[in-house]
Amino acid sequence: MTATESLSVADLFEEALADPAAEQQLATSVFWLHHGTRLAGGNTTYRNQYVLVRAGHSFGGCAFESNEIDPEICRDASGSPLAALLREGPLPLRIAALDAFLALRRPHREAENAEPLELPAGTPEERAHARDAAIAGLLDLEPGAKVGLIGVVNPLVAAIRERGGECLPCDFNLRTTQWGDPVTDSMAEVLDAADAVVATGMTLSNGTFDEILRRCRERAIPLIVYAQSGSAVARAFLGSGVTALSAEPFPFSQFSAEPTTLYRYRAEAAR
Repeated sequence: MTATESLSVADLFEEALADPAAEQQLATSVFWLHHGTRLAGGNTTYRNQYVLVRAGHSFGGCAFESNEIDPEICRDASGSPLAALLREGPLPLRIAALDAFLALRRPHREAENAEPLELPAGTPEERAHARDAAIAGLLDLEPGAKVGLIGVVNPLVAAIRERGGECLPCDFNLRTTQWGDPVTDSMAEVLDAADAVVATGMTLSNGTFDEILRRCRERAIPLIVYAQSGSAVARAFLGSGVTALSAEPFPFSQFSAEPTTLYRYRAEAAR
């Protein structure tokens, strides 16, 4: 089974573990990161936690919920074979290890079907606006189309509206957008109503990605993934349920004021 034919995230884990390179390649470093962000003019403080795995020339990353992973994971997992991290442990760590493994096979910077897009140097607000405009640019919308946004980022809500879409926000942690729009925690409600879906890569770490993929396939509606978490993992589903992808490997845009690169993919260019 090739990556693009895989039906679920579990298939990708099985494929990776069947490769002897997963036993040979070490996770040299495992990182635990926690940061907060409040953009100017906003009323939301985003609290983000990431686990990162460095293997060779690649980084794999995955966000996780508060208190899901302890910082001691860095001591316990660093130096382990990738296969050990792929087999067991918290799902976000396994996703980060899988992300590192798939990025080793094919780095985003070497992918022929990737469109590199440089985010400009600037303030957090300027860089967030540029990033989310790039994500929204992957949508091909009719005026008034309903866009399910699973994983709410206020600049992305604005970017969807700027392209003429009606945003249907869904998030497990936020109750309203910056503008007071209600945010549902019912993913099923959004998936039933949307004409297109934009989902964060964090859906890989909370176990909802396969259901989103299944429902979008069933309804034959576009699924765009914006991924800091598991960007190489999400790439494996291009043309197999994922229509387009904004892949942002580590270091993520919020950790720098200098130009950084994200990579946009479209399913019709998948190989």
